[in-house]
Amino acid sequence: MRKLFNSLIIILSTVLGLALICTILELPPPGVRLPEQLLARLGESGVIHPVTAVLLNFRGYDTLLEVAVLLLALLCVLAQTGTMKQQTIIAGNLFTRSDLQTLQWLARILVPLMILVSGYLLWVGAHRPGGAFQAGAVLAAAGVLLNLSGLLPARVAPTWILRVAMVSGLLIFLIVATAGMAITYPGLLLQYPPAWAGVLILFIEAGLTLSLGLILTGLFLSLSDSAPIKETEE
Repeated sequence: MRKLFNSLIIILSTVLGLALICTILELPPPGVRLPEQLLARLGESGVIHPVTAVLLNFRGYDTLLEVAVLLLALLCVLAQTGTMKQQTIIAGNLFTRSDLQTLQWLARILVPLMILVSGYLLWVGAHRPGGAFQAGAVLAAAGVLLNLSGLLPARVAPTWILRVAMVSGLLIFLIVATAGMAITYPGLLLQYPPAWAGVLILFIEAGLTLSLGLILTGLFLSLSDSAPIKETEE
């Protein structure tokens, strides 16, 4: 089973590499002024922030491949580290020092606020700097904080719900892209109807936020040391 999983990773890496090469070959010639073209068609993108318009509409291929690379990186790490085993950590028993108790107390306060900040960054991405990658990074930081405070153990075997959530962003992106190609724009991938572009981009970014947060957190947890911190004796 392990050899089959490693073979699958190699095949996916090869396909992704070929897709990247094709993307590079399709870059516009040096004489094309992309900023002017972007501003001229910004109203068709469904958002009013140029960065979001580029990443989720005009150059959606780039974002799609970036998410695929991150997901593939996590799969490679899991393939090399082996099957993760559940480790039960009872915070009240393992973390009795006052400094660690303070860290746990702060984590319980900050993590909900970080989730709110992540939602705000997701929402304002249509008209201000923000979006799925920034929101996902804040979610991942919340996961790292939970791990460092002892509230989230490392090397925990993810449930099937977490596995689905990790790939949900990429799946939603692909479903929206292929649906548009099949219904509205035959033969054209990642083309949104102008009337629905804003809603579809927000839907994609919501899925990407959850996936990116879980993927980045998974990369940290799969490589971090989960040995319990023992109380030092005076």
